Amino acid sequence: MSVHPFDLHLANVAKAGEHAVWTPEDGALPALYLSHGAPPLFEDPVWMAQLFAWARSMPRPKAVLIVSAHWEAAPLTLSSSDAHVTPVYDFGGFDPMYYRMRYDTPDASALAKRVLAALGDGEEVHESRTRGLDHGAWVPLKIMYPDADIPVLQLSLPTSDPARLLALGTRLRALREEGVLVVGSGFTTHGLPFLTRDDFLGRTTPGWSADFDAWAAEALARGDVDELANYRTRAPGMPYAHPTVEHFIPLFVTLGASADPEAARESTIDGFWMGLSKRSLHVA
Repeated sequence: MSVHPFDLHLANVAKAGEHAVWTPEDGALPALYLSHGAPPLFEDPVWMAQLFAWARSMPRPKAVLIVSAHWEAAPLTLSSSDAHVTPVYDFGGFDPMYYRMRYDTPDASALAKRVLAALGDGEEVHESRTRGLDHGAWVPLKIMYPDADIPVLQLSLPTSDPARLLALGTRLRALREEGVLVVGSGFTTHGLPFLTRDDFLGRTTPGWSADFDAWAAEALARGDVDELANYRTRAPGMPYAHPTVEHFIPLFVTLGASADPEAARESTIDGFWMGLSKRSLHVA
């Protein structure tokens, strides 16, 4: 019987040794925008290695606050802060093993209090006592931090307006100085209805995906937030690259959480997976 690629990944993780925990002397952690993939990401050794190497390039965070494309809810809502909450299996048609996977993170009540304080009194924030992490959160985090020993909370996407999401990220910026990793989790292109069989098999990359990805890379390299915010009308490949926008807009939370949203950005991960852009980056 062949060994599953995720088991091989865990074996490589075990060889990596200790991961130094963030201290104030390290300065603010970066904020991340990552393209998160679906459960088949656990079958991609290259992408798993990229994500884990990215995690190891930073100090081990004290906590993680993540905004995912898969939870759009207003008013702002935090996921359950309880320990070992069952993940949300918000996908269909995959191997049964993925519906048995767990990501049993510790109690995050201290993080919840700190997030509520950072958000302030200007906006109503709800707390769900039952909602776990959806696959836009637990799938990449299980690869990056497979021990599940870091408190994690998910924050809903309350709007698709880039300006409001930039402002939300700004309110979260101070958390980075306390060792909290702020993550926007989406997918740089996500035109699932328009993918062909050859795209899924990795034989081809659709033009709309390649064009949108190149446009995003160039805008990020210029620090052109206005261009990015006007993606609906400025970006080539629309609306095929994003027939719905929830996978692109977490980027604006990430940029808002940076010290300078208009700084030039280089991507940490790029390339394509099943025809979709893996482009991911961190911002200081």
